[in-house]
Parts: sequence; structure tokens; C-alpha cells
Amino acid sequence: MSTLLIPVTLPSAREDAKQLHAAFKGLGCDQSAIINILAHRDSAQLESIQQEYESKFSHELKKRLASELHGHFKKLAVLWVEDPVSRDALMLKEALKGTISTDHKGSTDIICSRTPCQLRQLKQAYYSIFQIQLMQDIEKEAHGDHKKLLLAFVNTTRYEGPEIQTKMIEDDCKAINTAGETKSAAEKVFIPIFTDRSRAHLAALISAYKNMFGKPLEKVLRKAMRGLGTDDSTLIWIVATRTELDMHHIKVEYKKKYGKTLNDAIHSETSGHYRTFLLSLIGPNY
Repeated sequence: MSTLLIPVTLPSAREDAKQLHAAFKGLGCDQSAIINILAHRDSAQLESIQQEYESKFSHELKKRLASELHGHFKKLAVLWVEDPVSRDALMLKEALKGTISTDHKGSTDIICSRTPCQLRQLKQAYYSIFQIQLMQDIEKEAHGDHKKLLLAFVNTTRYEGPEIQTKMIEDDCKAINTAGETKSAAEKVFIPIFTDRSRAHLAALISAYKNMFGKPLEKVLRKAMRGLGTDDSTLIWIVATRTELDMHHIKVEYKKKYGKTLNDAIHSETSGHYRTFLLSLIGPNY
């Protein structure tokens, strides 16, 4: 569920473009005005605003943001106005090159959290922007089980419907339990199961495993797949890519795990307009 708060009475894209241009004038720029617009528009609305901005002012909004803003605020703003598929491609390239995360945790988060349809679009965008196939970059930049996991995800066409097969779920549970909590099980058992099965299947698998063996599946996976990098992406990436999708659920799970709200954590660990932008995107504190 999205946490994006869009005004009931929405200004036109042309008016938003004018207000953004006005915010850039003078010695500095009105960062609050920029947040008030960008943090309350969805991807389709942002695309229209960018078209109006370039048409009226003969300059790309992304380039203007990059020249006017600084630091984390600049990075988040520029990523936020990208269309979602191009944003994924840009972040993935950066992650694979190791400029943000030398153990490629960012690439894992992007690839492993996308649907088969989104992965097809991502591969097309990646080639369009960088003139190289995503699989080629993964082969070149990733290593070991991490590379096998990423390649399995981008090469497998998973079923995404709601139907599940009880017998297959039971067989998967038994295979995982037999494999045990060893890292060597990742390639033989875990990677094929978690890259090939549908989300509905995996959701049922988690419940079935606990019922069959009396222990959470997550603990087995954390021990066996330690080092594959599935839980440590940067704050900017998570907010930029998940606000319109499932940030509400992320916030709920964050509070369950850490005993405090994500809003409170952001408030205590960040500052200035960067903090304001983040909090505006993720919505109310709960």
C-alpha cells in the first residue's frame, strides 16, 4: 500500500512546473516549495510536470534539480522524479558497479523484489540506457551465490497467479528442512525454490513450514543464505522505490521488528530538508 499523500484538489502540471521554476529563482532555492510539490505527486503526475517544465522553460527538470540541490536531498529528489523503471535501471547499474554497496545488497533488493513483468521492463530499460544486457553486467560484476541468485531471478519466468499446489508446497518444505541451515544449500535448494515459485506459493510456504516443523522459515534462510545481501539497502533507495508500492507494509514491519516507527528513526538519524522530504514521502507516523 502506498503512503503517498496527493492533494484532493490537485494543481495542473503546468502550474506545478511554474511553481517549481519560481522555487529555483534567486540566490538559493525554496526547498520547502520543491518538497511540497514533488513529495505529493505520483509517477504519472511527475512525468506530466517534467514535460510541462521542459516545454515552457526549455530545460530538463531533473538537470535543474541536480544543479540546485545538494547531498542526500539532491539524490532523493533526482531519483524520485525518474520514471520507476528507469530509476530501477539506474540504481541497479550503480549497485552492480559497487559505487554504493560493494557487496551488491542494493542489486539484490531491486531484482528480488520485482515481479516478472517488472523485471522484463527493467531488462529493456537497462539495455536502452546502457547498451548492455543486464545479464552481461551481472555476469561481470557479481560473484558466487549472489550472482547465481540474480541470474536465476532475471532468467526465470515465474507464475504470478493466485493458485497454489499443496503437494508442491509440502515438497518444498521437506526439501528446505532436509537441506538444513548450511550455506551450501543455497545453490542446490533455496535459490531454485525462491526464484521459481510465485509469491502466493512462497506466502503459503512460509506458513506451511512453521506448521510442519515448528520453527520459522526465516531463521533457516538467514543462517543458510548469510552474505547474499537481502536486507541492507540504503534508505534513499527504499523510499524512492517503495513509496508508491508497499511503504505502508514496510512501516508496519519495521515497527514490529525494531519497536519504534520508521518515521521516528528517520527523524532521529537525518536532518534538514532531506529529512522533511523523506517524511513527506512515507506519510504519517504510526
